[in-house]
Amino acid sequence: MSPPPRLSIVLPTLNEAAIIEATLTRLQAMKAAGVELLVVDGGSRDETPARARPLATRVIESAPGRARQMNAGAAEARGRALLFLHADTDLPPGAEAAIAAALAEGHAWGRFDVRLAGHHPLLPVIAFAMNRRSRWTGIATGDQGLFMTRAAFDAAGGFPDQPLMEDIEMSRRLKRVSRPACLRARVTTSGRRWERGGAWRTILLMWRLRWRYWRGASPDDLARAYRHVR
Repeated sequence: MSPPPRLSIVLPTLNEAAIIEATLTRLQAMKAAGVELLVVDGGSRDETPARARPLATRVIESAPGRARQMNAGAAEARGRALLFLHADTDLPPGAEAAIAAALAEGHAWGRFDVRLAGHHPLLPVIAFAMNRRSRWTGIATGDQGLFMTRAAFDAAGGFPDQPLMEDIEMSRRLKRVSRPACLRARVTTSGRRWERGGAWRTILLMWRLRWRYWRGASPDDLARAYRHVR
């Protein structure tokens, strides 16, 4: 058997046929250099799996739910380090080297700064606030490209099986292992959530849900509220 790759990228997908080929195409240089690309599909009703297969190392079928899909991908991944990447997120140049350097410096996990792509004038302000808040709190969101060693993932017990805030809870668990590496290199992710739902409305919604979560609200109740408002 060949030696394990240095890095496995896990991309959870659901009905992302419109963008998955472009996302995976931009990762082909990393794949050619030995990075493992795992697409974990949660039951798409479109052509996402078919379009991903020629470009991914492997396409995995999973029960729906981002946490479940990421855990399923991690279970199949062979890499010594794991990077969980949303299908609408692009990595900066040199991402693999930046991750390797951060982990070699003693961080067990980390994330990138984020830039939100779109036309709304508030998107740069939102991204700035996300990055600053993450540095203050040591909490990362999935939009920022969470990466970690395999040992850190195992120590955290994987992502919690909950329908919302799984990235927040995972950050809490990982903080018990080490402080995060907060890389200033920026991933670029779609600002469609804010443009579709209205920037201020979405900001207020996310802060309200986050506040209720910190106060102990059930992730299932929060997910129902999130779907209702969206």
